[in-house]
Amino acid sequence: MSAVDIKPDRSVRLLFEMSRDDNPRLFDDLMRFNKGPKRVNRLRFLAHEGLLAQQWLLGMAVQAPAPTAVALKASHVGVDPAVARQTSQAFEVSGGTED
Repeated sequence: MSAVDIKPDRSVRLLFEMSRDDNPRLFDDLMRFNKGPKRVNRLRFLAHEGLLAQQWLLGMAVQAPAPTAVALKASHVGVDPAVARQTSQAFEVSGGTED
């Protein structure tokens, strides 16, 4: 039994700070909202959609046969690998120490 099964009503509180240098596209998107709760809801929405997309991609990678080079290139049109890597790093769990 996991910790999630044992304590389902716990919530997570985050203190989230970022500069434009960290991720310009995310920063600009969040700055469209002048109130904190609206920014939090937008970040929550983006995180949820990103999680669904990641799970979908992982599920597709397991179930689908190996794509051809043409199909692989077409499936990543418009995705900047550097931005994808930054997004993944932004949501990684740290080892308990702060940088």
